[in-house]
Amino acid sequence: MRDQNFDVVVIGSGPGGYVAAIRCAQLGLNTACVDDWRNAQGKPSLGGACLNAGCIPSKALLESSENYERATRDFAAHGITASGVQLDVAKMLARKDKIVSDFTLGIAQLFKKNKVAALCGRAQLLGREDDRWRVGVAGGEELRAKHVVIATGSAPRTLPQAPFDGARIVDSSGALCFGEVPERLAIIGAGVIGLELGSVWRRLGSEVTLLEALPAFLPAADEQVAKEALRAFTRQGLKIHFGAKVESVITGDEVNISWRDAQGETQELVADKLVVAVGRAANTQGLGAETVGLKLDAAGRIEVDERCRTNLPGVYAVGDVVRGPMLAHKASEEGVMVAELLAGQSGHCDLNQVPGILYTAPEIAWVGKTEQQLKAAGVAYRTGQFPFMANGRARALGETAGFVKMLADAETDRLLGVHIIGPMASELIQQAVLALAFSASSEDLARTIHAHPSLSEALHEAALAVGKRAIHI
Repeated sequence: MRDQNFDVVVIGSGPGGYVAAIRCAQLGLNTACVDDWRNAQGKPSLGGACLNAGCIPSKALLESSENYERATRDFAAHGITASGVQLDVAKMLARKDKIVSDFTLGIAQLFKKNKVAALCGRAQLLGREDDRWRVGVAGGEELRAKHVVIATGSAPRTLPQAPFDGARIVDSSGALCFGEVPERLAIIGAGVIGLELGSVWRRLGSEVTLLEALPAFLPAADEQVAKEALRAFTRQGLKIHFGAKVESVITGDEVNISWRDAQGETQELVADKLVVAVGRAANTQGLGAETVGLKLDAAGRIEVDERCRTNLPGVYAVGDVVRGPMLAHKASEEGVMVAELLAGQSGHCDLNQVPGILYTAPEIAWVGKTEQQLKAAGVAYRTGQFPFMANGRARALGETAGFVKMLADAETDRLLGVHIIGPMASELIQQAVLALAFSASSEDLARTIHAHPSLSEALHEAALAVGKRAIHI
C-alpha cells in the first residue's frame, strides 16, 4: 500500500506543479503530485493545460502553419519553386499530439527518476490535524503532508452569450483540434491566445476576424511595438476590430454573431467556427478553499505574499492561480522558489524579470518597463532603437520586419526595459532578461562583443543607440 504521509503534496502537475514537485524531491523532501488531467483516451496525462492544451500544442501548430506558408508563399524569393504543395490537417494534428504525448510521458519518467509519487484525481484540502494537512483525492484516497503547494493553474473564461458547445463554439483547446480548416473563423479576443490561434488558421487558409472589446491593441506591450505589430498582422490579412461588444451568438449550420462596434453601431458577422479567447481565470473550484479558510481575492485567485505563502500555515500557491502574469515560466520559477524555501534555502522569483512573448510572425517579446509606464511614473529615461531591416542576418533570413527598443535610466544608464518585435524575439529577449537580472546598463551591452552576422547584433546596436552612437543606422 502507498505511504499516505508526505513532506509535500503538490496539487496540479502543470509547469508550476511538476517543477515544484521535482525540485522538492531533489532537495530530499518526500513528495507527491496530484492532478486530474486526462487525455483524449481517458488516460492520466501530466503537464497541465500548458503541455496538454496550451503552450506546447499551440507552438507545434504555429510552426507547422508557418512552414506551410513558407512553402506556398516565401520560397520563391529564394529561387525555390514549390508546386503541388498539399495540406494534410490530420497529419499536422497527429504530429502535435505526438509531441504532447512524448512530453507528458517524459514528465512521468522524471517523476519516477526523482521518486515523486504521482496520483490521478481531483484533490481537495480537508483540514489540518496537528502539524499536517489532510488532502483528499477523488476516489477515496487521503494524503497527509506537512506542506501543500497549490498549482492548479487556470481555465478559459466563458461568455454567457457564447457558451462552449464543443462544435461551433470552442475555447482555445478546441481551436487546436479542428479537423479541417474553417473557411471563416471568428475569434472573440485579440490578446496573445487569440492572435496566435488566428495566425495558425489564417496561414492555413481561413478568413480570420478578431473582435476585441478593449479600445487599444496589446495594452501590456510597449505602444510602439503594439503599433508595429498591428500593421504587420493587418498586412497578413487578420481583420481586427477594437471596442467590439458581442451581444448575441446563434449557432446552426454556421455561427451568427451580433456585435456593437466602437461607435455603438450593430454589426453582424457570420463564421463557420467561433473561438472564445477572452482570457483565463484562476482554477480554484473544488479545492475546499471555503472549508479550510483559504483566502481568495476578488478575481478568485489565491492570495499570497512575495514568497507565495497563503494565509494558511504550510500552504503555498504558485502560477496562474495567484497574482502576476499567467505564464508557464513564471509558474515554474515560483515552483522552484517554494521548493527551495521548504528545504531551508533562499528561494527567489522576481516578477519584474518575467518576459512576455507572442509566438506570432513577427514574434513579440519584452521584459521590464514599457515607455508608457516610465512616462506615467515620471522616470527620466533614454531610448535606443535598431531596425531588423539594417541587420545582416535578418536580411539573409528574409525576415526584416520589426525592431529592438531599449530603455535605460537617464542618470544611471541602468536598463529599465527591452522590447523586441521581429525574428526569434522569443530567444533574443533572454539576453535582456539576463541583463536586467544583473542590473546591467546599456553601456554593458554596448561593450559586449556580439557575433556577426547574428540577430543579436540588433540588441547591440540598440544599446549603442541609447548613447547615440549606433554604427549601422
